[in-house]
Amino acid sequence: MGKTTYRRPATDIRAAIAAERRELAAMLDGLSAEEWDAPTLCVGWRVREAAAHMTMGFRYSLSKMAVELFRSRGNLHRMTDRCAHKDAAAYSTRELAAFLSDNADHPWRPPVGGIEAALGHDVIHGLDITVALGLGRRVPEDRLRILLESVNARTLRFFGADLGGIELRADDLDWSFGSGTPVSGAAQDLLLLAYGRRLPPGHLRGELHDRFVAAQA
Repeated sequence: MGKTTYRRPATDIRAAIAAERRELAAMLDGLSAEEWDAPTLCVGWRVREAAAHMTMGFRYSLSKMAVELFRSRGNLHRMTDRCAHKDAAAYSTRELAAFLSDNADHPWRPPVGGIEAALGHDVIHGLDITVALGLGRRVPEDRLRILLESVNARTLRFFGADLGGIELRADDLDWSFGSGTPVSGAAQDLLLLAYGRRLPPGHLRGELHDRFVAAQA
């Protein structure tokens, strides 16, 4: 399970991206000032840094992106972290939310991966926010399945996810990935593990589930 030869039509994925951005923008618009300053699952990022990063592709031209990458000595992760902090300070929370809703149909894609990666970018960072805040938002199943079907060894390497000796088993969808000791949970929580995240307590089950639980402050 977790693998398929079927590829979703690009029109369906673009519609999913637009819907996800609009829903996340509405969610952000409803946050309090304290929630905007709360930490997310992305280590070192508050909600405002995560939102700034999510909208970076709409606001940066290719030439500006190249300049920022050069300033970060070619390190993509260092560049995105630096820009997220800079932009989070430059824009209001209302502006950050509006960047998402106003660009729901924007064709931006990450530098690696296809249109599925663009959906993954929005879904994962949205979960970084909502799971950390305990908002209980459920990503619609059709969007989750697009991303679950694309999880592979390359995904794990890029995001630094160590799933060695672990089988992920969704308990709300017919999906599993890997082999070894089972770790179970909601499909969207397991997707976060494949993208290198650690989760708050109470989301996972299994003998080795503590391996993927974030340390509490």
